[in-house]
Amino acid sequence: MAELPPYFNINPDQALADLGTPNSTARFRDLAAACARGRDDLAARGMDETGEKNLRLFSTWEITKYLIPVAPAHFRRVLKANPELPQGRTKTESGAKWFSLDEVLRLRVHFSEEGSKAKEYRPYRPKGQPAKIVAVANFKGGVGKTSTAAHLAMSAALDGYRVLVIDLDSQGSMTSIFGGKVEDEWQTVFPLLARHYAEAAQEENHARLSRGETTIPIDDTLAEALKVRAPDLIQKTHWPNIDLIGAQLNLYWAEFQIPVWRMAARRWKLWDALSDRLEADGVLEAYDVIFVDTPPALGYLTINGLSASDILLVPLGASFLEFDSTGRFFDMLHATFGSIEESENMAARALGREGMAFEWDAVRAVITRYDGAQQAEMAALMQAYLGPTLLPHRQDFTALIGQAGESVNGIYEADYRDFNRETYARGRQTFDATYAAFKRLLIGAWRRDQRETEAA
Repeated sequence: MAELPPYFNINPDQALADLGTPNSTARFRDLAAACARGRDDLAARGMDETGEKNLRLFSTWEITKYLIPVAPAHFRRVLKANPELPQGRTKTESGAKWFSLDEVLRLRVHFSEEGSKAKEYRPYRPKGQPAKIVAVANFKGGVGKTSTAAHLAMSAALDGYRVLVIDLDSQGSMTSIFGGKVEDEWQTVFPLLARHYAEAAQEENHARLSRGETTIPIDDTLAEALKVRAPDLIQKTHWPNIDLIGAQLNLYWAEFQIPVWRMAARRWKLWDALSDRLEADGVLEAYDVIFVDTPPALGYLTINGLSASDILLVPLGASFLEFDSTGRFFDMLHATFGSIEESENMAARALGREGMAFEWDAVRAVITRYDGAQQAEMAALMQAYLGPTLLPHRQDFTALIGQAGESVNGIYEADYRDFNRETYARGRQTFDATYAAFKRLLIGAWRRDQRETEAA
């Protein structure tokens, strides 16, 4: 007789024994504590003996292949001729030399000033143009949103850009990747949003006082937020040119507080809170690229991240459910931002003012965790429907990505000596190609701004 499927003949008494006792709310506390212990244990894999994250060193081979476009022999000659430059370190007299990323950045400056003008030693950014803000978003979880944002940030840093990462997701995954320490919501973007509201409320109060109307209360929370500037929240990471505004669970409170503020001050443009504060506090001048990791939901934090962004990247897998979900995400973006525009422009028309419209330099979807053997047909179908909005490059899932994730590191933080050369090259290639596609968007957007500025 053929073996029956496992869902037949289940013994009720054995099922009862396996069920265990009923769970109370205290069970969630115990599970949270168990996960916290496991998280700390896993996070420790990416830290040194002092409990801090440190970025690995880079070899001469790696520098000349991926970071500074010169031949290894020429690189060594330049170091020998310039003893004041970083000389690297080696375990043996004839062994390979290794350099910190900070040293690589110093070497890149030297080559850009003294080397061939035909080579790109420093990445493109036109003078006088502010940083570009890049939001990575999708309201479906598990699509590779945070890992895509983190690896793009690392790619840009290796390329020589000054990078700021802003974590808007109260789960704090991006914060963990960069070793951030956030005690409460006052070390997140929350005080920036609160300050923006408080300033709007103060302005509204001036008008209300002149009309003899009741003013909007400025409570202790808002009074404290008025003292906070964006640089106060920025923390260094183990990457010399990546800084972080982190997140933690209490940040989610903003999703409940923002609508309360909006009810009190209807004229408050809540969607401008993040972008206005970053600009006013000089952040757009201090960095080249700002990556915003958003929650997997279209709430008030995500709206702030998306409205602040110049470039929107939407990661998704090559499956029907993720394609369908992403379509609904775009539909919700249209409804949400269209509603804001309609409401604002109705008031603007009544006052004889110019209307407003949200605008992004580029919106692109990118396929992540791609398996060409099984998903090629689905990916081709998605490309046919989305056209140029879907980047033609597919981000493969490789052994390097899986193993780097287990050690709580990005692939660029993984030491290539821990893998065979083919595995490392293939894993790195898929993210290098993703970054190349993104960099084309970045450079194109800057170039368009530059031409518009020159024309004006």
